[in-house]
Amino acid sequence: RQRQMCIRDSLGTGTPNACPNASGPSSAVVVGNRAYLVDFGPGVVRQASKAYFNGIDALRPDLLCTAFCTHLHTDHTAGYSDLIFTPWVLERNTPLKVFGPKGLRHMTDHILEAYSTDIDFRIHGFEKANENGYKVDVTEIENEENPGIIYQDEYVSVEAFPVSHGTLTCYGYKFVTANRTIVISGDTAPLELVAQKASGCDILLHEVEYSAGISAREPKWQKYHREVHTLSTDLAWVAKKAQPKLLVTYHRIYHMNIQDNHINLAAEMARRDEAILDEIKTAGYEGYTVNGRDLDVF
Repeated sequence: RQRQMCIRDSLGTGTPNACPNASGPSSAVVVGNRAYLVDFGPGVVRQASKAYFNGIDALRPDLLCTAFCTHLHTDHTAGYSDLIFTPWVLERNTPLKVFGPKGLRHMTDHILEAYSTDIDFRIHGFEKANENGYKVDVTEIENEENPGIIYQDEYVSVEAFPVSHGTLTCYGYKFVTANRTIVISGDTAPLELVAQKASGCDILLHEVEYSAGISAREPKWQKYHREVHTLSTDLAWVAKKAQPKLLVTYHRIYHMNIQDNHINLAAEMARRDEAILDEIKTAGYEGYTVNGRDLDVF
């Protein structure tokens, strides 16, 4: 029965903006007593702790041991050192398993080197921490064009598939359990492949940007965002093809100044959130759609 339970928890739904109410991108697929993280943006472990105290037992920080990285942009990886070391300090005693694009091992090695003084002190100093919990078992995805199943255990199989995020290698992930299918887009332009992988799935978690807002940006930024992200109107096209049971938006790009404390930021973001949903519906997608928020559970 435990194995049949599958939920998706939004640990962070934000972007590179230091938004006060949207932590760095990170999601958790929870199956029974196991949690599988996708991305590790800023604050990931404390967000997991919040979810644990909200009743998601598998997200207790010392139990975080399996993670998948969509790509190496800082907003998706700035919490990596947190994920490596904080659960170890809290007595995780097994290495962290991480899967992702080429370059992830290089990043990992340099993080471990940067914290070598801390590691040495915790193992050989007064604290006598265990000698395994800080280690990282990195699997880099070798077949970039057709990765296929990259991870499988008794609870879940995880398929990686390439998405389009400029020149940076980026993957989406498809989680299949005994009774649920969850697809996470990663950062991407609208793709037929995402629609194919998400066809009939239970949850499609997809990035989105506010279509009306992009017109206020400089031409160079309009060009960039159209090429590497998905406008709400284009997300409607993807969702119409995929027909997920639930479409959840995250990594919402509002095209507004997040760093101006003279505006009512929460109110303006709420307005644009509703506008994004309206844009998706007006573009022809009538399916059940919600804007994911930090610590939402589906």
